[in-house]
Amino acid sequence: MRTPGDMPNGAIDAASGSYPVELAFPDIRPYAEGNNGIPYAFSFDSGQPGPHVMINALTHGNEVCGAIVVKELLDLGLRPRRGRLTLAFANVEAYQRFDPARPDASRFVDQDLNRVWTAAMLDDLSRDSAELRRARQLRPLIDQVDFLLDLHSMHERCAPLAVCGPLDKGLALARQLRTPAWIICDEGHPEGCRMRDYAGFGDPDSAKNALLIECGQHWEGSAAVVGRDVTARFLQLHGIIDADDLPENWYQPTAPELHVVRVTEPVVASSMDFRFADNYTGLETFVEAGTVVAWRDGEPVPTPYPNCVLVMPSLRQLRPGVTVVRFGQLLG
Repeated sequence: MRTPGDMPNGAIDAASGSYPVELAFPDIRPYAEGNNGIPYAFSFDSGQPGPHVMINALTHGNEVCGAIVVKELLDLGLRPRRGRLTLAFANVEAYQRFDPARPDASRFVDQDLNRVWTAAMLDDLSRDSAELRRARQLRPLIDQVDFLLDLHSMHERCAPLAVCGPLDKGLALARQLRTPAWIICDEGHPEGCRMRDYAGFGDPDSAKNALLIECGQHWEGSAAVVGRDVTARFLQLHGIIDADDLPENWYQPTAPELHVVRVTEPVVASSMDFRFADNYTGLETFVEAGTVVAWRDGEPVPTPYPNCVLVMPSLRQLRPGVTVVRFGQLLG
């Protein structure tokens, strides 16, 4: 097994059925100490008034684009002009287990780090996992954050998505950022609460806000391009940096038109007997209600309304209780 520190560019064995690995996995071990008492986390205070903004990478250990962006920000020596900036690598333990022969296996160690973000779960010390231990490490820092950008990627090759949660404030933030072109409004997952919905981020009465950006397929080269662009624009939007504080090539053209999809319901596997009607990768839109898009335990799964959009369909993590796709209504 190769470690992320010496992972080359190139394709993995096609027999694995996975996408080629087009991105080099950076060695993040030199950042282990951090600078704020939390391993692999760094905070920089400008001394000037402004919000506390956090750029988070590696919520899932096989989603390398965020790690590339955070490492580059650290290597560039970026410092906030106003407010406070935090840069973090989250599930490092999973990342360090990445194996190109089993690229989906390093999503997490014991449980999904992006399903544990409730006070009840974090406070319940009778529950233990590698991910809960890391979440408890990060929690005091995240509790101080005003605006969170959580950089993710997807199992399948799909246009990038801004996942803004269920609240109007999340949608407004995604519209302000103006990239990616597709905005997904959703309630999250039945399995548990995401970091972007944690505490004030998910409270309509709080000024705190968060976006989760799905930058592309996990290992495609363009995912890092999207990650740099959304990060630069997010930092500039909140006044943390000026436009020329990052290289010009970090910025990509903004989308001429935004498309908003409101997720209405998850489709959850009840067993291993689940299959799609076609090789869907995401954002497939079905004009007619009642179109069969999958079979679950031998029963058809139809679209519930016209102009139904498939949001992040994938069977790569198939097991009972897992959301394998979400239905969304195209709002415009």
